Amino acid sequence: MKKLIIASNNKNKVYEIKELLKDLKIEILSLKEAKIDVDVEEDGSTFQENSYKKAKQIKEILNNKKEEKFIVMADDSGLEVDCLNGNPGVYSARYAGEHGNDKKNNEKLLEELKHVKDENRKANFTCCIVMLTDDGEEMIAEGKSYGFISRRLIGKEAFGYDPLFYVPELKKTFAEMTLNEKNSISHRGRALKIVKEKLKQYLEER
Repeated sequence: MKKLIIASNNKNKVYEIKELLKDLKIEILSLKEAKIDVDVEEDGSTFQENSYKKAKQIKEILNNKKEEKFIVMADDSGLEVDCLNGNPGVYSARYAGEHGNDKKNNEKLLEELKHVKDENRKANFTCCIVMLTDDGEEMIAEGKSYGFISRRLIGKEAFGYDPLFYVPELKKTFAEMTLNEKNSISHRGRALKIVKEKLKQYLEER
């Protein structure tokens, strides 16, 4: 059985991916579960550049270990706010300067938008996933989710900018949604649906 190595140790992200791909005949592992300790610098100018860089570096580690029958999956995602010219974009995780500090990132975003009218607070989440296989295949998928930035944090079941990302069609922020609701419309959920079909076809051909 092939192994799918997710280029992340983010428990929330790993759980979401495992749930969406659980019916595929493939073993899914986080970096920690695969015993890989690496911190790839995300210095690309696009989500795809960052995803590809992460996947390539982890593939090289696996090749050096003489591993076989693997697929590396790397993703980069972020929030793009229309009136901020697409920012925070690739800097989403470190928007306030400290990587992964959700509280400070949300505070900075709210501060920058405090004088912006509700109708001008349009935003989208984008997720780009790159997969590299041991036998040289490359697969790319992208998903987007559209909404607005709320004026305060709403909801608890989430991470990142989820408590601020309001989706009119469900009248909820990402942080108020169940996992199934979020997966059905989220940027990562949409990208993973494409991934699932690509993986299914790839596995069937081997």
